[in-house]
Amino acid sequence: MPVPQTPSDVLGAILREVRFTTAAYRWLEMSGPFRLVFDRPGLRGVHLITGGACELALAGEVVALSAGDTVILPQGDDHELRYGSAPATSGFELAARAQGVRLRHGTDGPRTTIVCGAFVAGEPGHPALSGLPRVILVPASESRWLTPYVEALRQEAFDAGPGSDVVMARLSDAMIARAIRRHGEVTERPGWLAGLRDPHLAAALGAMHSQPARPWTLASLAATARLSRTAFAARFSAAVGEPPVHYLRALRLHKARLLLRDERLTVAAVAARVGYSSEFAFAAAFRRAYGVPPGIWRSI
Repeated sequence: MPVPQTPSDVLGAILREVRFTTAAYRWLEMSGPFRLVFDRPGLRGVHLITGGACELALAGEVVALSAGDTVILPQGDDHELRYGSAPATSGFELAARAQGVRLRHGTDGPRTTIVCGAFVAGEPGHPALSGLPRVILVPASESRWLTPYVEALRQEAFDAGPGSDVVMARLSDAMIARAIRRHGEVTERPGWLAGLRDPHLAAALGAMHSQPARPWTLASLAATARLSRTAFAARFSAAVGEPPVHYLRALRLHKARLLLRDERLTVAAVAARVGYSSEFAFAAAFRRAYGVPPGIWRSI
């Protein structure tokens, strides 16, 4: 079975659509017991344990972390980093009190050093976010590729100069993208990341993202993937976790929300721009997805 030509860097294209950007970064040196709570809506955490040990608590699940481990929370779930028993402290408020990018906190006791970052999704409603896991854990045993980033972050934290916040943010953006790429190479969880490992599905995913308004059918998507319709539908649903037409519809409706928000277009014009031949069909699909007609949504 011939392998189709995949559009270059589908992962990069999807991440650019989501628009992850780092909002803040701090080097925290915690002494003794601590309990840092991260619950700020819209912010997604990234934590590098560079010394000592602690626990990540997330929705009833507890993960032990030690020096060299990295955790990223792409979904923005509330979580805690803790060691021993201590009163809760807002991790974001603590970081905001730092003079510069480095902060010492706590009493006598074992020291835990954590590089804490927060990043945001410029398009939090993008359907690709639902295909990312709640937690990406990169254990120390598999994180040799992280070492240059951590060392560069350490230098910026200890020898902060003009523009250190910008330098640390750019390092974080690159690190997050690489961690997501690595997760996609090993994950068994259904989603578009898993789909990208299959070159046939990657070709279809790349085509949908680059040309969402094209009048795709199951047959034309299968042809792009160089598979029969039956084989394509089954492989896509198994790897991505939903049928290809559902994935395409979510992608088109998200694009429609952006057009309604950012451009002064009629509903009919938006419908045509995202691949609907009928304004009525578009409005019905939009209402099913978001609970209101597109015209009403634009005025909310």
